[in-house]
Amino acid sequence: MYYFAGVDVGGTNTKIGILNGEGDILKSVSIKTESIMGVDYTLNKIWETILVLLDELDIDRDVIKGIGMGIPGPVIEQKKVGFFANFPWEQNVNISEKMEKISGVKTRLENDVNVIALGETLYGAGKGFSKSITIALGTGIGGGIFIDGKLISGATGAGGEIGHMKLEKDGKLCGCGQKGCFETYASATGVMRETLSRLQMNKDNSLYKFIEGDLNRLEAKHVFDEAKKGDKFCLDIVDYVSEYLALGIGNVLNIINPEVVILAGGVALAGDILMEGVKEKLPRYALGITIENLEIKIGELGNDAGIKGASALTI
Repeated sequence: MYYFAGVDVGGTNTKIGILNGEGDILKSVSIKTESIMGVDYTLNKIWETILVLLDELDIDRDVIKGIGMGIPGPVIEQKKVGFFANFPWEQNVNISEKMEKISGVKTRLENDVNVIALGETLYGAGKGFSKSITIALGTGIGGGIFIDGKLISGATGAGGEIGHMKLEKDGKLCGCGQKGCFETYASATGVMRETLSRLQMNKDNSLYKFIEGDLNRLEAKHVFDEAKKGDKFCLDIVDYVSEYLALGIGNVLNIINPEVVILAGGVALAGDILMEGVKEKLPRYALGITIENLEIKIGELGNDAGIKGASALTI
């Protein structure tokens, strides 16, 4: 029997798991990424952790047939990273080559949201569909496009960067330096920005009472929780966010025409109160034929999606 390692590299923490050929996680652990120490330090630390997990599972390193990695940044040909989001590492680093020198094991990588998409497609909410889009709604918005057995990464690894579709000409400033991006309106950061702006003008609501007037305590989750209790102030914000989500998703449907849209990440956990608004507004922005049999589902794998998807890159 052969085994695989799945690695989900994050800005702060890196999740590492050992999986069998069926995609079952046998054992996993989270370690500090410590990117400030340099790319070689981090990769050596990941390999050392993989060896520890193998020892704990009593698995010989010779039966590890592949290491798959999810990386925050555009990945070219599953080997080279164009640039690293939030990492002080050089551009165009061949991570595959470096990791193979360290470990002696075939290594392939993809953008972090792409591996989440692959995990959900093969083992989670997208199982059984040949055309799916996974949208990760977190601090930003990422996308993974899976068509007929393949991830669509694009010529320079930026395929699926739907968070940077422009929804407003000269709109709100995005962290990427451009304006009007999808993620400035519908990510957790977008929810926070809009809520803080409105709280400056309106403090007569249950949200302001919940955080006891301390804006530093505010989280996007609080907005959805208070909306579920019927607070009009928060319901208005949810309506605002669902409008932009419907607009962004509608644009993607018109271009890709998937069978299923999988929503992952913290904002997606808002559940029905957000999804009902999106479904109601979607016909304004998507061609009717793209939503006739469309399914919109919440991701099923949670924090395991990245590990599972990464491991599948080398199966």
